Amino acid sequence: MKRNVFVSAAASVVLLTAAPLATAATASADSARTAPASAAAAARADVSAEQAIAAALKDYPGVVESLDRDGNIWHVDVITKDGKGHAELEVDAATGKVSRENVDKDENPGEHKGLLAAKITAAQAAKAAVAAHPGTTWTVEWDSDDDSGKTPYWHVEVRGSDGKTWDASVDPTTGKVTAQTDSDSDSDSDDNS
Repeated sequence: MKRNVFVSAAASVVLLTAAPLATAATASADSARTAPASAAAAARADVSAEQAIAAALKDYPGVVESLDRDGNIWHVDVITKDGKGHAELEVDAATGKVSRENVDKDENPGEHKGLLAAKITAAQAAKAAVAAHPGTTWTVEWDSDDDSGKTPYWHVEVRGSDGKTWDASVDPTTGKVTAQTDSDSDSDSDDNS
């Protein structure tokens, strides 16, 4: 009888000691299976320029005037289609969440006449620039500087896989990439992404 009690007590000790170890091993194995999937999901969650534009326009309908990536934030300026409203938006590059930083409803529609008449949108200009030089769109800006004597155009910065920034001018009527230059990775945009 004493022997049965001793064996039962020993078995209980083994089970009590081994159960937490088995549970920890199972939890560790489960973590190992889900960690790569979570890392892959995080890598896929990076919001592209096109997705940032779409999110901004869904939040504040109009025409994108500029888009710029600064670290993990896309800064997007949108002009309403009547030219009277302007919003400065931020789109989180990880989640796509949009926040309004500044909204102005007293814009002079004449200032945005060229942008509103452009046949090529910011998203189309970005696509044309990437087609001419593969990479990732980093900046798209409407440039209508009348002092330079140039006709308005889209200025697009594309980051190549080599880390260099490629600048392009895109015609707002035809979408043709009319000028292109390589520059090193030290651009005006923040490189913290």
